[in-house]
Amino acid sequence: MLKDRKYDFDAEAHRERVIPLLKVILSAPGRLSSREHQQLMRRYPKPAGAGFYSLANLVDAWRVFAGQDGLPDYDETLLYKLRRKPVRTMSGVTPLTLLTKPFPCPGTCIFCPNDVRMPKSYLADEPGAQRAEKNAFDPYLQTWMRLQTYHNLGHSTDKIEIIILGGTWSFYPETYQIWFIKRIFDALHDFGKGIDRRDEVIAALRARSQFTGQPVSNVTIQGAAMAASYNQTVQSIYAAEMHRSRGLAEDIAAGNRERNIVDEYATWAELEAAQRENENAACRSVGLVIETRPDHISEEEVIRVRRLGGTKVQIGFQSLNDRVLALNKRGHDVAATRRAVRLLRRTGFKIHAHWMPNLYGSSPKADLADYEKLFDDPDFRPDELKIYPCSLIESAELMGQYQAGEWRPYSHDELLELLVACFKRTPEYCRLTRVIRDIPGTDIVDGNKVTNFRQLVEREMERRGEQCADIRAREIRLKQVTSEDLRLESLSYRSGIGEEFFLQFITDERDIAGFLRLSLPDPADETLLAELQGCAVIREVHVYGLALGIGSAHEGRAQHAGLGSRLIERAAEIAFERGYRRLAVISAIGTREYYRKRGFVDGALYQLRDLFKPAARDSAHKLE
Repeated sequence: MLKDRKYDFDAEAHRERVIPLLKVILSAPGRLSSREHQQLMRRYPKPAGAGFYSLANLVDAWRVFAGQDGLPDYDETLLYKLRRKPVRTMSGVTPLTLLTKPFPCPGTCIFCPNDVRMPKSYLADEPGAQRAEKNAFDPYLQTWMRLQTYHNLGHSTDKIEIIILGGTWSFYPETYQIWFIKRIFDALHDFGKGIDRRDEVIAALRARSQFTGQPVSNVTIQGAAMAASYNQTVQSIYAAEMHRSRGLAEDIAAGNRERNIVDEYATWAELEAAQRENENAACRSVGLVIETRPDHISEEEVIRVRRLGGTKVQIGFQSLNDRVLALNKRGHDVAATRRAVRLLRRTGFKIHAHWMPNLYGSSPKADLADYEKLFDDPDFRPDELKIYPCSLIESAELMGQYQAGEWRPYSHDELLELLVACFKRTPEYCRLTRVIRDIPGTDIVDGNKVTNFRQLVEREMERRGEQCADIRAREIRLKQVTSEDLRLESLSYRSGIGEEFFLQFITDERDIAGFLRLSLPDPADETLLAELQGCAVIREVHVYGLALGIGSAHEGRAQHAGLGSRLIERAAEIAFERGYRRLAVISAIGTREYYRKRGFVDGALYQLRDLFKPAARDSAHKLE
């Protein structure tokens, strides 16, 4: 794919047909249902039997005709009526998920898929994996293509949360990490300027025979009888490329060769230059997420991730039971998870844990006890959580235990009952980001194949007169709110390093419009970074509602209503009251300017602000 030609559309040529169609859609009191939309498309087809207008066609046409012939003026908040999946950007930012290339993994987990076409634990049939493979795992191509898709379907591309998945990030070479992220920024900047360098990248990849449009490998691994491990197979398939990559950095650094656009090498100085450009770019990184294992989180690693611009770490807890971890060949114990969470929290990172019920050696009863430990034990208490019940994949070593009758997947009713119990025990400060991994049913040998299990759980809870209190279940989304509709509440809890405050703007129904995470480390707790010594740390500020462009403001929308500033000021007051005289924030690259305008100055890896006795507060800031 050289360009996304399918979205080319001459709006002017369709003016007479498309404007009446847009009027019906945009004048509707809400978003049309799928059935209503289909009926409308049949009423207003393309001329000469050319089919129906796509959603991308409608978005493109409205951008051209807004304010003409009775259409409303252009308004980002109306775009949700045209979008295919408006929920993607209802959390306030636009997620951009990329996969790293296939690479050896330090883990030997028996439940993990062994698809050698993919980085460890991912399957080629997963939607994100298909996009990555289609673009030869190149970060520039993945980023540009995804941004174009979002734009064509009417989503904002101003505020981007970069989510890098694939294997164990910390196990990839440092030069690859720097290059991968630098190239993401290059694509953000080019897209924001209307520059498309994809043909140049594709030509360079083709010159190295890395862009064929075909699967990387037809080699498969059978989990029940593994002749070779994932690492052995990957190293065999990609031996030539890995050998070339190993010597690349040395040759370039020594000046022995000229660098190609797709060479997996960049310097820290080049990345830092790209970061500075992104501070005021049209497409800004407002969050950068990597995923790794607890046993690969060290002092050096958290500093490196922070230098890369990281703000959140997805980390595989999987279980908090040493026996279960050992049976599943996880390769680390619970103590490693404790150390990792402590390091991440002390350096301000958001902690996005992965937890897996139904692992080999566990049971529904043991899983529930494990889940309770997640939030009862101060050493854990993640900010976000993915619940991934173990699925049986043919390439996973778990096939052996399954065929021997030593492991079975939970029944539908067992899993439903367990997840209902887990949802009930999830505190308000945690966001359940995903329940059930997006694995195609054709890849699952046995077990649950229902992908909307969260909805089933919520319906069952509603039937029982209960509801989930996690953040995602309470997001304000498209609801119209004003300051008078909201009150500021504070929830505090202990962590492994001190006290945490979760400040949230909520409605009377407890719908959440914005929140802030404030960490108050114990004075005796030593930090590995001098600039954080004695600091309270803002780990996250998030305002919910439809993602709007930078600088946009719309009455009734939570975004750009000043909630973030009010949350920051309240956090500053709490920190000062507790004896702190400096406040740090783990800002993303694209939010640095936002914090500068709120009194923070740039440090080495964080932004900091001196704290003084606050003036009398407005009544709107009072805690309820």
